Amino acid sequence: MKKVIVIFFLFVSAIALKAQTYIITSPRSIVKAEFSLKRGHPEYQVYFKDKAVIKSSSMGFELKESPSLKDLPPMKDNFLLSSVDSSLVNETWQPVWGEVKIIRNNYRQYIFHLIEKDDQQTKLDIVFRVFDDGVGFRYEFPAQKNLTVFVISDELTQFHVTGNHKAFWIPGDYDSNEFQPVTSSLSEVDAASGKDVNEIAFKTPINANTVQTPLMMKTTDGLYLNIHEAALVDYPAMNLSINKSNYVLSSTLVPDALGSKAYLIAPAKTPWRTIIVSDKATDILASKMILNLNEPSKIKNTSWIKPMKFVGVWWEMHVGKSTWDYAGTQDGSNAKDLKPSGRHGATTKNVKRYIDFAAKNKIDGVLVEGWNTGWEDWFGKWKENVFDFVTPYPDFDVKEIQRYAASKNVKMIMHNETSGAVTSYERQMDTAYRFMKKFGYPAVKTGYVGRIIPRGEHHDGQWMVNHYIRVAEKTASYNIMVDMHEPVRPTGLQRTYPNWLACEAARGNEFNAWSKGNNPDHETILPFTRLMGGPMDYTPGIFQIKLDVYDPKKTEQVHTTLAKQLALYITMYSPLQMAADLPENYEAHMDAFQFIKDVAVDWDDTKIIEAEPGDYITIARKAKGKSDWFVGSITDENKREANINLNFLDKGKKYMATIYADGKDADWKNNPMVYLITRQTVDSKSALSVNLAPGGGCAISLIQIK
Repeated sequence: MKKVIVIFFLFVSAIALKAQTYIITSPRSIVKAEFSLKRGHPEYQVYFKDKAVIKSSSMGFELKESPSLKDLPPMKDNFLLSSVDSSLVNETWQPVWGEVKIIRNNYRQYIFHLIEKDDQQTKLDIVFRVFDDGVGFRYEFPAQKNLTVFVISDELTQFHVTGNHKAFWIPGDYDSNEFQPVTSSLSEVDAASGKDVNEIAFKTPINANTVQTPLMMKTTDGLYLNIHEAALVDYPAMNLSINKSNYVLSSTLVPDALGSKAYLIAPAKTPWRTIIVSDKATDILASKMILNLNEPSKIKNTSWIKPMKFVGVWWEMHVGKSTWDYAGTQDGSNAKDLKPSGRHGATTKNVKRYIDFAAKNKIDGVLVEGWNTGWEDWFGKWKENVFDFVTPYPDFDVKEIQRYAASKNVKMIMHNETSGAVTSYERQMDTAYRFMKKFGYPAVKTGYVGRIIPRGEHHDGQWMVNHYIRVAEKTASYNIMVDMHEPVRPTGLQRTYPNWLACEAARGNEFNAWSKGNNPDHETILPFTRLMGGPMDYTPGIFQIKLDVYDPKKTEQVHTTLAKQLALYITMYSPLQMAADLPENYEAHMDAFQFIKDVAVDWDDTKIIEAEPGDYITIARKAKGKSDWFVGSITDENKREANINLNFLDKGKKYMATIYADGKDADWKNNPMVYLITRQTVDSKSALSVNLAPGGGCAISLIQIK
């Protein structure tokens, strides 16, 4: 790691500083932040190439005393500036896994030390880091006599944007991220309209003007702007409330059962508030600012952390071919009294079939859902002790599965669905993870479907945010990798906990199986929103697009072409990638499945070739430790031509390009499963033009010719 840090200390009297404005420029002077105290009130502004991005915006807090919950004086408008520290950091670091091999962390930092004017004792530090692609800032509460144990009742951070921008948003729900993204101007946001309500139960009452982060916008003057947060630790997630008269976006924190937002003990700090900005959409996707604002890995020995591909007993339940539960009932029957329905998916025989397919095709792992007792009584009951995470159904032989998978050199992936009973899961985590180690499971997929226990807590509140980190830490202590479903949206913590490989935290591919589905532009929006904070387990690779083959009455289908499903392995980044369809559907298209076999899951380099949120994305990635590249290109409901310049290839070397494209007259709705595979020799001087069907895409492997 190369690291250069230059630190300047500026100590000036509060009297001299009280009227000053501080300008913080990024290392190459592309982005600029201004901080000032106006009549004791902290405010900031952000500029990109001298063009305003965030106009003067307020900062501060409303506080309560803990445990009495008595109101404390607000920390917002009675400050003096006691001193300022500044530094310039230029370093590089190497992620355990990721989209690139080396990440540069280059920023200018200012720390503004504030004191309360009247008592001269209450302290608040505001830290700004200004990068060439954006700004991160957070609040820090130093150790102090006047403020020890306290409650955040409101964070008063604002983002005053410059106009009625085009926005890509989902409602500010406290318990689900599984909404269809909506594209509209800020003034047209109506999060409570029901136009795109979540098909999952237990939705929180939603304020019509409140949206979740990451919030992606295209400004009225052509810039691209993304607002989110980084390093969400011991604090609730931030939503944004939109004032449609002046376009001020105000932080809205997810509350607990009492309506409080965060319980803190000084010294304490908030997550970083992040503003990523560029005049190119490709730069938004390429930004590593959120990762850079997180702490380095807390895991010293990371050799056991291995990105992987997997198949699993999962999609067949979503399409209705089989069930998670053993008895085919939801009546809460006791496990010992159950009789098999004959439709249970997680049987020893069926799991062996997936193991055989994985071994034959060199797929690393097999996930099995529905293996443990409790699925007859799990959904919507808001009760504890539904699952115990160690008791299999009678038709799932844990020891035999362990032996058989090991004999085929296939890893098994555990599934721990909590049904929202998180207190129950916390009591059993050690037991569950010891069970995994005993039977050779290197990774676990957790689930949090339903209302949270402790009752009154929310998926995105402080208590659950801390739970997800406890799971990451606990699994790491057992050398177990984790993939969390239904958690809070990620904020770059995979840098700190690299065993936390992926999350769901958005509307995944399974919604195509049993709901109105995901719009064709869905996957062109998610990389600009949900994936800004970290990888997503989107479960791509569905080949049987029309689902009436499972039941003639089914009208659902996947809202992409088959070729686009291949492209998602590149455009929807994850180090944990599922080949989500059934083995028999892959066996019917082994020529197309070859791309899934070939594509990497860990990368040395990534090039964002072209992108426009809601319309199209083309990305190229270089496989870890190899000379091979892979390209994915996707479009929305409109057909288009992807123009791919291959100048990223090594000069002087030849590559075999295998192009998996939409076939003639392909269309996501009417003709989704036709594809065309062609091959040609290319080099760094070559360029490819590929037609993308409506709702379609293409995938390209570029294998160096030795």
